[in-house]
Amino acid sequence: MNELITIIIPVYNSERFILDTINTIMDQTYKNWEAIFVNDCSTDKSLEILKKYASDKIKIVDLKKNCGPAIARNIGIRKAKGRYIAFLDADDLWNKKKLEKQITFMNEKQCVFSFTSYEFANEYGVPNGKKVFVPARINYKQALKNTTIWTSTVMLDVTKIVKRKIYMPNIKSEDTACWWKILKTNEFAYGLNDVLSFYRRTNTSLTSNKLEAIKRTWNLYRKQEKLNLTKSIYNFSFYIVNAIKRRI
Repeated sequence: MNELITIIIPVYNSERFILDTINTIMDQTYKNWEAIFVNDCSTDKSLEILKKYASDKIKIVDLKKNCGPAIARNIGIRKAKGRYIAFLDADDLWNKKKLEKQITFMNEKQCVFSFTSYEFANEYGVPNGKKVFVPARINYKQALKNTTIWTSTVMLDVTKIVKRKIYMPNIKSEDTACWWKILKTNEFAYGLNDVLSFYRRTNTSLTSNKLEAIKRTWNLYRKQEKLNLTKSIYNFSFYIVNAIKRRI
Protein backbone atom coordinates (compact mmCIF):
# COMPACT_ATOMS: atom_id res chain seq x y z
CA MET A 1 0.00 0.00 0.00
CA ASN A 2 1.91 3.00 -1.28
CA GLU A 3 -0.65 5.19 -3.03
CA LEU A 4 0.09 8.89 -3.43
CA ILE A 5 -1.80 11.22 -1.08
CA THR A 6 -2.26 14.86 -2.11
CA ILE A 7 -2.56 17.25 0.83
CA ILE A 8 -4.27 20.56 0.04
CA ILE A 9 -3.58 23.59 2.24
CA PRO A 10 -5.09 27.04 1.54
CA VAL A 11 -2.89 29.79 2.97
CA TYR A 12 -3.84 33.34 3.87
CA ASN A 13 -1.68 35.39 6.26
CA SER A 14 -0.55 32.32 8.18
CA GLU A 15 3.07 33.24 8.89
CA ARG A 16 2.65 32.51 12.63
CA PHE A 17 1.69 28.90 12.00
CA ILE A 18 2.83 27.87 8.53
CA LEU A 19 6.18 26.41 9.61
CA ASP A 20 4.38 24.17 12.12
CA THR A 21 2.06 23.08 9.32
CA ILE A 22 4.97 22.24 7.02
CA ASN A 23 6.64 20.27 9.81
CA THR A 24 3.48 18.33 10.70
CA ILE A 25 3.34 17.12 7.08
CA MET A 26 7.05 16.36 6.81
CA ASP A 27 6.94 14.39 10.08
CA GLN A 28 4.31 11.95 8.78
CA THR A 29 5.30 8.29 8.97
CA TYR A 30 3.57 7.78 5.61
CA LYS A 31 5.97 9.29 3.09
CA ASN A 32 4.26 9.02 -0.31
CA TRP A 33 2.59 12.42 -0.32
CA GLU A 34 2.59 15.71 -2.15
CA ALA A 35 1.53 18.94 -0.43
CA ILE A 36 -0.06 21.73 -2.44
CA PHE A 37 0.01 25.05 -0.60
CA VAL A 38 -2.30 27.54 -2.31
CA ASN A 39 -1.25 31.05 -1.27
CA ASP A 40 -4.35 33.24 -1.48
CA CYS A 41 -2.60 36.63 -1.81
CA SER A 42 -1.16 36.69 1.70
CA THR A 43 0.14 40.10 2.74
CA ASP A 44 2.47 38.75 5.44
CA LYS A 45 5.55 36.49 5.11
CA SER A 46 3.62 33.26 4.44
CA LEU A 47 4.80 32.99 0.83
CA GLU A 48 8.38 33.85 1.75
CA ILE A 49 8.45 31.02 4.29
CA LEU A 50 6.82 28.56 1.88
CA LYS A 51 9.36 29.28 -0.85
CA LYS A 52 12.18 28.15 1.45
CA TYR A 53 10.64 24.69 1.57
CA ALA A 54 9.47 24.33 -2.03
CA SER A 55 10.41 20.97 -3.57
CA ASP A 56 9.05 18.16 -5.71
CA LYS A 57 6.87 17.21 -2.73
CA ILE A 58 6.02 20.66 -1.38
CA LYS A 59 4.39 22.65 -4.16
CA ILE A 60 3.25 26.26 -4.09
CA VAL A 61 0.44 27.84 -6.08
CA ASP A 62 0.61 31.63 -5.76
CA LEU A 63 -2.72 33.20 -6.64
CA LYS A 64 -2.68 36.71 -8.09
CA LYS A 65 -6.16 37.55 -6.80
CA ASN A 66 -7.64 36.81 -3.39
CA CYS A 67 -10.30 34.15 -3.99
CA GLY A 68 -11.13 32.72 -0.57
CA PRO A 69 -10.63 29.21 0.84
CA ALA A 70 -13.17 27.42 -1.37
CA ILE A 71 -11.56 28.49 -4.65
CA ALA A 72 -8.08 27.97 -3.21
CA ARG A 73 -8.94 24.39 -2.26
CA ASN A 74 -10.61 23.77 -5.63
CA ILE A 75 -7.43 24.86 -7.42
CA GLY A 76 -5.50 22.42 -5.25
CA ILE A 77 -7.99 19.65 -6.04
CA ARG A 78 -7.63 20.32 -9.78
CA LYS A 79 -3.83 20.05 -9.56
CA ALA A 80 -3.83 16.99 -7.28
CA LYS A 81 -2.08 13.90 -8.64
CA GLY A 82 -2.78 11.56 -5.75
CA ARG A 83 -5.32 8.78 -5.55
CA TYR A 84 -6.24 10.18 -2.15
CA ILE A 85 -6.91 13.82 -1.26
CA ALA A 86 -6.49 15.07 2.30
CA PHE A 87 -7.26 18.57 3.54
CA LEU A 88 -5.30 20.56 6.11
CA ASP A 89 -5.86 24.12 7.25
CA ALA A 90 -2.75 26.27 7.52
CA ASP A 91 -2.93 26.60 11.31
CA ASP A 92 -3.78 23.00 12.22
CA LEU A 93 -1.64 20.01 13.16
CA TRP A 94 -1.63 16.25 12.69
CA ASN A 95 -0.48 13.27 14.70
CA LYS A 96 2.59 11.91 12.90
CA LYS A 97 0.71 8.67 12.08
CA LYS A 98 -2.39 10.43 10.72
CA LEU A 99 -1.91 9.61 7.05
CA GLU A 100 -0.63 6.09 7.71
CA LYS A 101 -3.58 5.16 9.93
CA GLN A 102 -6.21 6.81 7.78
CA ILE A 103 -5.15 5.29 4.48
CA THR A 104 -5.07 1.86 6.15
CA PHE A 105 -8.57 2.51 7.51
CA MET A 106 -9.86 3.53 4.07
CA ASN A 107 -8.47 0.40 2.49
CA GLU A 108 -10.06 -1.75 5.18
CA LYS A 109 -13.44 -0.07 4.73
CA GLN A 110 -13.10 0.27 0.95
CA CYS A 111 -14.70 3.68 1.37
CA VAL A 112 -14.77 6.89 -0.61
CA PHE A 113 -14.86 9.33 2.30
CA SER A 114 -13.34 9.14 5.77
CA PHE A 115 -12.75 11.49 8.68
CA THR A 116 -11.15 11.16 12.12
CA SER A 117 -11.55 12.26 15.70
CA TYR A 118 -9.65 15.34 16.80
CA GLU A 119 -8.61 17.45 19.77
CA PHE A 120 -8.75 21.19 20.30
CA ALA A 121 -5.48 23.04 20.87
CA ASN A 122 -4.54 26.53 22.00
CA GLU A 123 -2.94 29.15 19.77
CA TYR A 124 0.48 27.60 20.44
CA GLY A 125 -0.68 24.23 19.14
CA VAL A 126 -0.78 22.62 22.59
CA PRO A 127 -3.71 20.16 22.92
CA ASN A 128 -6.12 21.14 25.70
CA GLY A 129 -7.79 17.81 26.40
CA LYS A 130 -11.10 18.61 24.69
CA LYS A 131 -11.52 15.75 22.24
CA VAL A 132 -14.21 15.18 19.64
CA PHE A 133 -14.89 11.50 19.01
CA VAL A 134 -16.63 10.71 15.76
CA PRO A 135 -19.29 8.11 14.88
CA ALA A 136 -18.38 4.93 12.99
CA ARG A 137 -20.25 6.31 9.99
CA ILE A 138 -22.57 9.15 9.08
CA ASN A 139 -25.04 9.72 6.25
CA TYR A 140 -26.50 12.87 4.74
CA LYS A 141 -29.48 13.18 7.08
CA GLN A 142 -27.29 12.60 10.11
CA ALA A 143 -24.68 15.09 8.89
CA LEU A 144 -27.33 17.79 8.67
CA LYS A 145 -27.85 17.40 12.42
CA ASN A 146 -24.22 16.99 13.41
CA THR A 147 -21.38 18.93 11.77
CA THR A 148 -18.80 16.67 13.36
CA ILE A 149 -16.77 16.28 10.13
CA TRP A 150 -13.85 18.67 10.46
CA THR A 151 -11.95 19.62 7.33
CA SER A 152 -8.42 18.82 8.54
CA THR A 153 -9.48 15.22 9.23
CA VAL A 154 -11.03 14.43 5.83
CA MET A 155 -9.59 12.05 3.23
CA LEU A 156 -11.23 11.17 -0.09
CA ASP A 157 -10.51 8.48 -2.69
CA VAL A 158 -10.69 10.12 -6.12
CA THR A 159 -10.76 6.79 -7.93
CA LYS A 160 -14.25 6.36 -6.48
CA ILE A 161 -15.57 9.89 -6.84
CA VAL A 162 -15.03 12.33 -9.69
CA LYS A 163 -13.16 15.51 -8.79
CA ARG A 164 -15.96 17.84 -9.85
CA LYS A 165 -18.08 16.42 -7.02
CA ILE A 166 -15.37 17.41 -4.55
CA TYR A 167 -15.18 21.04 -5.64
CA MET A 168 -16.40 23.30 -2.86
CA PRO A 169 -19.11 25.92 -3.44
CA ASN A 170 -17.85 29.48 -3.08
CA ILE A 171 -19.91 30.27 0.00
CA LYS A 172 -19.30 30.54 3.74
CA SER A 173 -18.91 27.12 5.41
CA GLU A 174 -17.95 25.77 2.00
CA ASP A 175 -16.42 22.65 3.56
CA THR A 176 -19.60 21.57 5.36
CA ALA A 177 -21.62 22.23 2.20
CA CYS A 178 -19.16 20.05 0.27
CA TRP A 179 -19.45 17.11 2.71
CA TRP A 180 -23.24 17.28 2.47
CA LYS A 181 -23.02 17.37 -1.33
CA ILE A 182 -20.81 14.27 -1.40
CA LEU A 183 -23.05 12.43 1.06
CA LYS A 184 -26.08 12.97 -1.15
CA THR A 185 -24.57 10.56 -3.69
CA ASN A 186 -22.44 8.38 -1.38
CA GLU A 187 -24.34 6.57 1.33
CA PHE A 188 -21.88 7.04 4.19
CA ALA A 189 -18.70 8.76 5.32
CA TYR A 190 -16.73 6.55 7.71
CA GLY A 191 -15.28 7.82 10.98
CA LEU A 192 -11.93 6.66 12.34
CA ASN A 193 -12.38 7.12 16.08
CA ASP A 194 -8.74 7.94 16.75
CA VAL A 195 -7.54 11.45 17.66
CA LEU A 196 -5.19 12.20 14.77
CA SER A 197 -5.66 15.94 14.24
CA PHE A 198 -5.42 19.07 16.36
CA TYR A 199 -7.73 22.03 15.83
CA ARG A 200 -5.89 25.20 16.80
CA ARG A 201 -8.07 27.98 18.21
CA THR A 202 -6.99 31.44 19.35
CA ASN A 203 -8.58 32.92 22.46
CA THR A 204 -9.55 36.17 20.76
CA SER A 205 -11.59 34.47 18.03
CA LEU A 206 -13.61 31.91 20.00
CA THR A 207 -16.77 33.92 20.67
CA SER A 208 -17.00 35.48 17.22
CA ASN A 209 -16.32 32.12 15.57
CA LYS A 210 -19.18 30.46 17.48
CA LEU A 211 -21.67 33.16 16.54
CA GLU A 212 -20.51 33.15 12.93
CA ALA A 213 -20.74 29.34 12.76
CA ILE A 214 -24.35 29.47 13.95
CA LYS A 215 -25.28 32.01 11.26
CA ARG A 216 -23.47 30.09 8.55
CA THR A 217 -25.09 26.78 9.39
CA TRP A 218 -28.59 28.29 9.39
CA ASN A 219 -27.89 29.87 6.00
CA LEU A 220 -26.69 26.51 4.67
CA TYR A 221 -30.00 24.91 5.60
CA ARG A 222 -32.09 27.64 4.04
CA LYS A 223 -30.07 28.82 1.05
CA GLN A 224 -27.78 25.94 0.06
CA GLU A 225 -29.88 22.90 0.96
CA LYS A 226 -33.15 24.81 0.45
CA LEU A 227 -34.81 23.13 3.42
CA ASN A 228 -38.17 24.50 4.46
CA LEU A 229 -38.50 26.32 7.77
CA THR A 230 -39.73 23.27 9.72
CA LYS A 231 -36.89 21.01 8.53
CA SER A 232 -34.36 23.78 9.08
CA ILE A 233 -35.46 24.30 12.69
CA TYR A 234 -35.52 20.53 13.28
CA ASN A 235 -31.93 20.01 12.04
CA PHE A 236 -30.70 23.25 13.58
CA SER A 237 -31.85 22.21 17.06
CA PHE A 238 -29.80 19.00 16.82
CA TYR A 239 -26.85 20.97 15.40
CA ILE A 240 -26.83 23.32 18.43
CA VAL A 241 -26.95 20.45 20.93
CA ASN A 242 -24.16 18.56 19.16
CA ALA A 243 -22.04 21.70 18.86
CA ILE A 244 -22.35 22.29 22.62
CA LYS A 245 -21.42 18.66 23.36
CA ARG A 246 -18.23 19.04 21.30
CA ARG A 247 -17.10 21.93 23.47
CA ILE A 248 -17.81 20.69 27.00
